[in-house]
Amino acid sequence: MQRRIFDADHEAFRETVRTFLNKEVLPHYDQWEKDGIVSREAWRAAGRQGLLGLAVPEEYGGGGNPDFRYAAVIAEEFTRAGAPGLAIGLHNDIIGPYLTSLATEEQKRRWLPGFCSGETITAIAMTEPGAGSDLQGIRTSAEDRGDHWLLNGSKTFISNGILADLVIVVAKTTPEGGAHGLSLLVVERGTEGFERGRNLDKIGQKSQDTAELFFHDVRVPKENLLGEENGAFVHLMTNLAQERMGIAMAAIAAAEHLVEITTQYVKEREAFGRPLAKLQHIRFEIAEMATECVVTRAFLDRCITDHSNGELDHVHASMAKWWATELQKRVADRCLQLHGGYGYMSEYRVARAFTDGRIQTIYGGTTEIMKEIIGRSLLG
Repeated sequence: MQRRIFDADHEAFRETVRTFLNKEVLPHYDQWEKDGIVSREAWRAAGRQGLLGLAVPEEYGGGGNPDFRYAAVIAEEFTRAGAPGLAIGLHNDIIGPYLTSLATEEQKRRWLPGFCSGETITAIAMTEPGAGSDLQGIRTSAEDRGDHWLLNGSKTFISNGILADLVIVVAKTTPEGGAHGLSLLVVERGTEGFERGRNLDKIGQKSQDTAELFFHDVRVPKENLLGEENGAFVHLMTNLAQERMGIAMAAIAAAEHLVEITTQYVKEREAFGRPLAKLQHIRFEIAEMATECVVTRAFLDRCITDHSNGELDHVHASMAKWWATELQKRVADRCLQLHGGYGYMSEYRVARAFTDGRIQTIYGGTTEIMKEIIGRSLLG
């Protein structure tokens, strides 16, 4: 089915993204995978190409265009290229809204130009060794010391954790923490007491640096409080719908691409003297996956349109996230199976897609959390 959510400007932008990928990302990607991290030059190149800060006002160096469909184009093209390591979606769509909607004028002028140029790489630190999807369990704390906050604690599984120059840290600013006692504090590279642990060894997305972060008596200036004191829970809930949409967009793009490359593979691969595509079981498998992708794409495109118009609620974002990511997981498994032994070889796209995509049902809120959100909205 022909998609109807993009116009000529979006498609021109798609060509820009593809050119950037072919020139600045794909020639280096295998090395980044071995290194466990992308180069900072790739971030600066993305800034020069205008891929960073699309929704940031022009006065701060951004694109000044909040149309979420441009974010969808980036998510789709990076996914199809098999290049999740350069985490532009995290930077633009997850962290960007915190800075544009919550930062003071002084903070915007201090942080946003580098955010848009690629000189300042960002991360958000929520997850802790003992607290994942449940923000109520956060133990990292910040004590008010008059002209600064004294921050102590640790975080784990932090994307961009090694490269990040600015880290938005979720911390308790009351003894009880929880929904009414969390704040967002921005910790900058080089701050005394802020240390990075291991670049974690993951099964997929190896070039996307994911780290442990440690805070020992870190003095965070009062002017680095982002948003309202003790207002982090509301701030986080406000931005989670967009985060989940970003994950869902990548998920359906991945599933579609896997079906495409597997369809081509079974046409070419022979077994028992004829192409795999001539076997009824194979045709049924492809038919089922293609249909699931088409149906899911229709829902996702509606969600993208609604979000661009400011009409998407957190319940439908949760539906999109869990359904699309679980579909991606199923499709990746079935496509790998259809590739046989070759599907288990790292040189084949389906193998990397299988491991890269496995995290999708976990981060941004697990499938189980998504179902709980939807269930509560329906049943109270």
